[in-house]
Amino acid sequence: MSETRKIAAILVSDVVGYSRLAGADEDRILARLRALRSDLIDPTIAVHRGRVVKRTGDGSLVEFSSVVEAVRCAIEVQNAMIERNAGVPPDRRIEFRIGIHVGDIVEESDGDLMGDGVNIAARLEGIAEPNGICLSGAAYEQVRDKLKEEFEDLGDQELKNIARPVRAYRVALSRYTSSEPIVPGLSGGKLALPDKPSIAVLPFHNMSGDPEQEYFGDGIAEDIITALSKLRGLFVIARNSTFAYKGKAPDIRQVARELGVRYVLEGSVRKAGERLRVTGQLIDAASGNHIWAERYDRPTTDIFALQDEITASVVAAIEPQLYAADNLRLRSKPTESLDAWGCVVRAMPYIWVWVSQKDDTGINLLKRAIELDPGYARAHCLLAWIFASRVQLGTMDHERGISDSLTLAQHAIDLDPEDPWAHLAAGYVFTFARRTGPAVEELNEALQRNPSFAIARVFLALAYGYAGLAEDGYRQLEIATRLSPRDYLQAANLSTEGLCHLVAHRYDEAVVAERRAVQLRPDFGTAWRTLASAAGLAGDLELARQGLAECKRLQPNVSIAWVEKYYPLIRTEDRSRYIDGLRRAGLE
Repeated sequence: MSETRKIAAILVSDVVGYSRLAGADEDRILARLRALRSDLIDPTIAVHRGRVVKRTGDGSLVEFSSVVEAVRCAIEVQNAMIERNAGVPPDRRIEFRIGIHVGDIVEESDGDLMGDGVNIAARLEGIAEPNGICLSGAAYEQVRDKLKEEFEDLGDQELKNIARPVRAYRVALSRYTSSEPIVPGLSGGKLALPDKPSIAVLPFHNMSGDPEQEYFGDGIAEDIITALSKLRGLFVIARNSTFAYKGKAPDIRQVARELGVRYVLEGSVRKAGERLRVTGQLIDAASGNHIWAERYDRPTTDIFALQDEITASVVAAIEPQLYAADNLRLRSKPTESLDAWGCVVRAMPYIWVWVSQKDDTGINLLKRAIELDPGYARAHCLLAWIFASRVQLGTMDHERGISDSLTLAQHAIDLDPEDPWAHLAAGYVFTFARRTGPAVEELNEALQRNPSFAIARVFLALAYGYAGLAEDGYRQLEIATRLSPRDYLQAANLSTEGLCHLVAHRYDEAVVAERRAVQLRPDFGTAWRTLASAAGLAGDLELARQGLAECKRLQPNVSIAWVEKYYPLIRTEDRSRYIDGLRRAGLE
């Protein structure tokens, strides 16, 4: 067997107390672990250009070409796990230990890795704390001046089967995370039940034992949320808040309290060969009673009819409490091609990252979906969204990106005028084209079609913020936070809140919001840029310079000229003030 030697960064992880967790409920822990890998871990590794070499039960061996990317990946995963474990009893939490080393390794012809470089990373993982990250001295020397995190020197460590002591360092995550999720402080207090029937649809559990089938459960839950949201007499919690419970086994009453709803829909998906079994149950959280439960066995070719059937059953179960006068029927235009639909669902983790990336996996999946089904509006509008996101981050040519995005978004609207996502994408693109009027119009079109569309509220707030209408922005953010109290895109809410504070001359508040945004998304370039400006205007020049350094890391081409030409602040005075803050931070 041939082999080659090379230098690489190695990350090794495993689950703390896995044997105990598996002994208590092996099927449930395996399902949760698979969900975490598909929903959080694998997309984060992909964003940081890592390669999963192998998995051994609860453990993983991952290779990175850069130790900085390896540490950033570890930090993002551990921060996310702290949020996901908030409210979960300690004896049921999934917590990872992570060890990272950079050094000489041996790569075998089958791609497996061997050698001391791997062994040291594995031994460092063994001495890491639960939810902790332990680095070797070699790894520390390469990241110490490139990351904002603090490191604690653990001294020389005697590691099993390693000839010489290894210097070890612990990443001090506690300064940047808390045991509770960070939520925007716009609404606050206990969530009262709305004055109309309210529902949260939890992600459906994948019971197939095959991680590749995870997208079936996610897609069905998302389709049900979208369909239910079209009923004006129903208050529907946004997908991003309900999917915060993915991979967990939450208490239904606790979910209802945290999200402020009366009804919770949960279910499972099991795929065997060419057949699909879906179970669902609707629970009245106030009483704990099951209002409705059903099981469906269908060929996989009938997945869209199955989604319609489940949705209709749920609506019928709570219909007595809906406004009878509305008499609305759920309509949708899902693709007739399961392959195209699957490509779109698989592309979703690459759409919401808001970080500079060269990984075109999401783009390629959406292009493939369009090839398979040229009439699939959702694929066109999400591709428009990715291009516009890259324009926002300054990593794509502005004119070409805006032009391509507008073409795709308009085509999506032409294909399905009733799809709120198509109008959301158009509004998002118009915002970064400095066309506030059309942006607000399209975002309101999205909300007319889906009044519970929380992310449309956030980007309507963003459009208002860029137009200098801070108070209008605050109102939309408050509604968005109520609709999606535990949204995993909280960083976008917080950064938008920070922008509204900045145009309202509330610089200290802007700094607080943007700092919380970058704590949640350390590679969120736009938030770092606004933090640098706000800190400069607030007089905190050290923080301003730090924010600018992170911004330049993520957007090397940023300059005063770029901001002046492309940043979508509409009013001259707002743009001049924003640029003044960046100049104080040191931008030229």
